[in-house]
Formats: sequence, structure tokens, C-alpha cells
Amino acid sequence: MALLERVSTLVRANLNDLIDKAEEPEKMIKQVILDMQNQLLQVKTQVAIAIADQHLLEKKQKENEEKVAEWMRKAELSVDKKQDDLARASLQRVESYREMSESFTQQLADQKAQVENLKSALRQLEQKLTEAQAKADLPIGDGSKAAAFDRMKRKVAHSEAVGQAKAEIAGDNMEDRLAALEKEDRIEQLLAELKTRRGA
Repeated sequence: MALLERVSTLVRANLNDLIDKAEEPEKMIKQVILDMQNQLLQVKTQVAIAIADQHLLEKKQKENEEKVAEWMRKAELSVDKKQDDLARASLQRVESYREMSESFTQQLADQKAQVENLKSALRQLEQKLTEAQAKADLPIGDGSKAAAFDRMKRKVAHSEAVGQAKAEIAGDNMEDRLAALEKEDRIEQLLAELKTRRGA
């Protein structure tokens, strides 16, 4: 993530060296503070977006788990009513939602890690900004927040769309076919287990 790289560069910068080497130290420190405030605003925006995305994923995962339970109930009902074809179809849905649950679990873990990275970058940047402001002791404005927020929102939406598109085209046809065969076997196995449990 380019934003985290820029933040890292700002955090690592030695302010004393920059001021010492600058022809106009006051202008230099003002510029550094402006850069930091701009980055801080972007990181805050990213943290908010990342947390919102995490909550959405948690909600989707919960809904998905409810679907697993719902379709398992339908499969059991179908077995009780001696409707193997309906039971088989219901079990296919169960397996499909279970696969999605695994995917959501992984996405959620990745999202939580991203949120933590962003929060950590935010804390470091806030600390460095306080240090820079103490050196400058000058009031500095923080620019157009709304425009920066809109730009960040567009960037995030674009990168998410690109990531999703890459994920969709990454599936390999042969692996898909093999997975379908394995899934078919699993459905038959689940049906047999369900029949045994229901005494059918």
C-alpha cells in the first residue's frame, strides 16, 4: 500500500537533519508539517474505511452461517419426507455456503490485519507530527478535508474492484472441474450420513 510507504518515510525522517540541511528551516518544517497533516488525514480516512469494511465482512459472514443452518434444516426435512433429490440439492447449498464461510473467514483475518497496520501507522504519524509541531511552534491549517476524503474513497473503491476482478479470473478450469467432482462425492456422503442420523 503506497500510503503506508509514504507514512513510513515521513515517520523515519530525521527532523533535525532536515532542518539543519535546509536553506530556509522555517519553510522546511512548515512543509514537513503540511505533508504529515495531509498523510494523517488520508490514514484516518483509510482506517475508517477499513473498519467499515471489516464490519461489513462480519455481517456477511454471520448471514452466510445462518444460510448454512437454514439449508441443513431443509436437507433434514427432505430426508424425513423421503425426498432424496431435494435433500441432495439442499446439501449442495449447504456445501456452497460453507465454502463461502471459509472465504469470509480468510477475508476477515486479512481485513483485521490491515486495520491493525493502519492504526499503527496512524499512531506513529500522530507522534511524529506532534514532534514536528513542537519544533516549528507555528499554527498550520489542514487543507481541504472533503476533497482528500473523496479522492481516498474513489481510490479504495477502485482498488477493491480490481482485487475482486483478479480473484474472479484467477480460477483454473481443471481445478474447478476436480473440485466439482469432490463436491459431488461430499454431497453423497453427507446425504448418507443425514439418512443414517434421521433413520431413513
